[in-house]
Amino acid sequence: MTDPQRGAARTEAIMRTTLELGQEIGYAKLSIEAIAAQAGAGKHTIYRRWPSKGALLLDALLSLHKSSLDYPDTGDIVADLRTQIHAAVDLLGNPPFGPLFQALVGEAQRDPQVAAALNERFIAVQADMTVARLKAAQEQSQLSPTFDLSLAMAILSGPLYFQFLITQEPLTHEYVDRVLHALFAGMGNPGKACRTTIEEHHDKQVH
Repeated sequence: MTDPQRGAARTEAIMRTTLELGQEIGYAKLSIEAIAAQAGAGKHTIYRRWPSKGALLLDALLSLHKSSLDYPDTGDIVADLRTQIHAAVDLLGNPPFGPLFQALVGEAQRDPQVAAALNERFIAVQADMTVARLKAAQEQSQLSPTFDLSLAMAILSGPLYFQFLITQEPLTHEYVDRVLHALFAGMGNPGKACRTTIEEHHDKQVH
């Protein structure tokens, strides 16, 4: 009978090695054989669990910071969006997550299984959490009843992914605040407290 603790330790070692080796030599040079050798695991052991290095990398990345991207709910939708999105760009802007996530998105363009898993387990999860947080604010009258939640999600994430994946400029808290200001200025005013928060953040950037 397989020892669950031993199996969990082996899985953790394989994922840790994937991240370390991926950061050291880059995703393009990463191979299951190299991971197996450095982790002290059999190649077939890895392939039984993960069909490709893309699938393995996704699991390894998701093992990092599992709860750090959860939304707070302080009753201030702007402050809560800022807190969560600042945490997201901090994660994306630093190794090992950032560079390896970029590589994983590239791999998803070639491997439909990786693309489906990435969307189901990370991208769609984050999108659903964002829409749920916006919906809660709408139900608390912080946002207009006509505020388009799905479009707001697209407007929030689109500029960040464009800068992260296409132009590859640094993602900063200041850039996040500019996106938030543009979102609420363009899609209608939230409640008074939220308007004040937005204006304060915008004024800080102007001055």
